[in-house]
Amino acid sequence: MTGGTDDKAHMTAQDPVELVSIKLPVWWTFGGLIAGLTFGLLLAGSDFLDAVAKPINLVGTLWLRGLQMTIIPLVAALLVLGISQMAQAARAGATARTMLLLVFGVLMFSGLVSAFLMPALLAAFPIPEAASSMLALEQVEEQQVPELWAFLESLIAPNLIAAAAETAMLPLTIFFALFAVAISRLPSGQRATLIGFFHALANAMLTIIGWVLWLAPIGVFALAVGVGARSGGGAFATLAHYILAVSAMGGCVLMAAYLLATFGARQSPLAFAKAILPSQAVAVSTQSSLASLPAMLASAKRLGIPDATADFVLPLAVAIFRATSPAMNMAVAIYVAHLAGIELSLPVLMIGIAVAFIISVGSVSLPGSISFVVSIGPIALAMGVPVEPLALLVAVEMLPDIMRTLANVTMNVAVTATVDQVRNKP
Repeated sequence: MTGGTDDKAHMTAQDPVELVSIKLPVWWTFGGLIAGLTFGLLLAGSDFLDAVAKPINLVGTLWLRGLQMTIIPLVAALLVLGISQMAQAARAGATARTMLLLVFGVLMFSGLVSAFLMPALLAAFPIPEAASSMLALEQVEEQQVPELWAFLESLIAPNLIAAAAETAMLPLTIFFALFAVAISRLPSGQRATLIGFFHALANAMLTIIGWVLWLAPIGVFALAVGVGARSGGGAFATLAHYILAVSAMGGCVLMAAYLLATFGARQSPLAFAKAILPSQAVAVSTQSSLASLPAMLASAKRLGIPDATADFVLPLAVAIFRATSPAMNMAVAIYVAHLAGIELSLPVLMIGIAVAFIISVGSVSLPGSISFVVSIGPIALAMGVPVEPLALLVAVEMLPDIMRTLANVTMNVAVTATVDQVRNKP
């Protein structure tokens, strides 16, 4: 998933689950967004636009619902696969357990950074006034802030079907996380049967969402027409503001990677920066952590990390660890909440962090557009934030995705160096 938004589905030595490979029309989708905004802007208030508004809105609405309908079953399947994989990795030895503890700490830090810094950033640099037109809604229901005891009570759903119908994502993610851990403790035959079922479910859902996203240029164009007509040129300013704000949270994780390398791995900041630069160049050019793996292994060698550690930790990190996922996914949800005028209380932010953490821990690598919807949709739903704007924001995801990959690759090497320091140095 996005944090893993930068990777295509793949199989590694630590990852026996191979998901269907999907190629998506990323640049055509971006073109559909620009064309739709321009079309709406040029024809705003015209009789022609009024005549075609209903069929265009219908196309956009149907495409949006096509995205939404796969979220819960796909999230459930990917959580089971990802957490089962992580539980198996934990049995690989002390090095794996050290790495996983460090990964959990980084992911929690990542979510907290966004929860506290993103609102401050939006207060210092407010969203453009025309941004409200980005919502594909006429009214947004007021967010109900749960009391502490009601929040704690809601962590466990007595009826999973009802929770799914109400899109209560936090109890659903908790259940499937526990379910995945339980599967990992079953006898091998039963475990293989259940993993096979969820593997097939994930592939079926990915196939459906792949079909939907192939229509993204049309769906995004249809949604963007109304936005362009309502906001004029303000929509372009809003998208630029959004890209910079969300990327800034990824930048915080990037800076944290340098700090981890300096204080956790005891690496010279200059030496680390010099060693990681070739990996960062590959990351920016490919937007794929998997494609950056050979360069990361070379960076680890330049830092003096033994091959035994690098060859184990880095492929595992590429498979199960996306450091930017909680920070940048939370940032998107918080941005949309501000867009909708929803005030996010501390309990709501904590709900978002919890879901972002579980989704990140249970994530597997997927193409960016799919990861964007599957990772951020549950967080937004859990926080009571409308998911409709995600259908437009997915069209510009390839730009923040550069920062996601850059920070993920840098953090992967920093974590590997730190694991080596903890496990092998006196």
